[in-house]
Amino acid sequence: MAWYILYLLNLLWAVAGTSTQTQGSCSVPPAQQPLVNGIQVLMENSVTSSAFPNPSILIAMNLAGAYNVEAQKLLTYKLMASDIADLTIGQLALTVMALTSSCRDPGNKVSILHRQMENWAPSSPSAQSSTFYGPSLAVLALCQRNPETTLPVAVRFAKILLANSSPFNTDTGAMVILALTCMYNKIPVGSEEGYRSLFGQVLEDVVENISMRIKDNGIIGDIYSTGLAMQALSVTPKHPPKKWNCKKTMDTILKEIELGKFHNPMSIAQILPSLKGKTYLDVPHVSCIPGHEGQPTLPSQTNPAPTSASNITVIYTINNQLRGVELHFNETINVSVKAGSVLLVVLEEAQRRSSMFKFETTMTSWGLVVSSINNIAENVHHRTYWQFLSGKTPLDEGVADYIPFNHEHITANFTQY
Repeated sequence: MAWYILYLLNLLWAVAGTSTQTQGSCSVPPAQQPLVNGIQVLMENSVTSSAFPNPSILIAMNLAGAYNVEAQKLLTYKLMASDIADLTIGQLALTVMALTSSCRDPGNKVSILHRQMENWAPSSPSAQSSTFYGPSLAVLALCQRNPETTLPVAVRFAKILLANSSPFNTDTGAMVILALTCMYNKIPVGSEEGYRSLFGQVLEDVVENISMRIKDNGIIGDIYSTGLAMQALSVTPKHPPKKWNCKKTMDTILKEIELGKFHNPMSIAQILPSLKGKTYLDVPHVSCIPGHEGQPTLPSQTNPAPTSASNITVIYTINNQLRGVELHFNETINVSVKAGSVLLVVLEEAQRRSSMFKFETTMTSWGLVVSSINNIAENVHHRTYWQFLSGKTPLDEGVADYIPFNHEHITANFTQY
């Protein structure tokens, strides 16, 4: 009899974990499906043997159903073989989720992530909202592996969120909702009812915050944060006080895709799950092909990495002339990196050569964004941030870790928006 009760409990637990699209559900009309297919192909084509392995793209491919199986295998292989020593909490969490969605065993990455979350704390009670994006990903990744052992970490994280006084941006709020919805749905039987109340209170607060960002045309925050927000609002057990019209959001997003607004692989990776009727809560439930669990082999036909990539010299300038900021500077350094390197490589080489070019990054839904250079940090209250330019052309909002480039002149300006 005991085994039967355990079976029923496990079944109920599994059902709770697979409940997605519970409210505001909507889908892409058949006539516009080619638009979605087109951006998915564009995203998958960004996966090459020389590109930085991006776990967000693999998650999106697995949730949507990959067209390019060779690219899927390559990305899985690279993530399994990647060195996690220098990854942030958010990057490590995404890697765990990507491997989980690929039916791969993340190995010790899960225990390392759990230990990092046990030791994590915000820098201050009023820490900026982006501080919580990576830890939210971590709670979600850990919840999907083992909600019971994740419970103490999630409870501590929820209490920190309640005490924080800074408003969440849309991306961070959406990820908090996804993480705590996972925990809310999977609270182990016999746990204190107070845990459900705690998670429910945080969810209510954040859902209300997100719902206030729904615009008349259905966009939530901006067009690039809407994908995560759609996921969050479609699964949260707490209804938003401002009714969300999912169809209106979907119609507007499809118009933006038609206008070519979604061309960046990371922006596609954020919106694609919602367009396919999936959310990050579906990661543990991706159907795997029989026999897919074995060690992947390198694809037979991939874009070969250059055997002798040439170096380029990048002239890198950091500049702060903003009034009201104590330390003004304009410094330039020449660094030599491999052609096709990502921005992060340039910054690391400059930092290695001169402490003046010391920098820090913050994990966001787009990847690592540079948040501080030479001890001058972005400040959401002062509306300041670091903008990267190639000549006069802005690079993708300072995203440092996945966009390869061959620019010879890079300038980082501390500016206001």
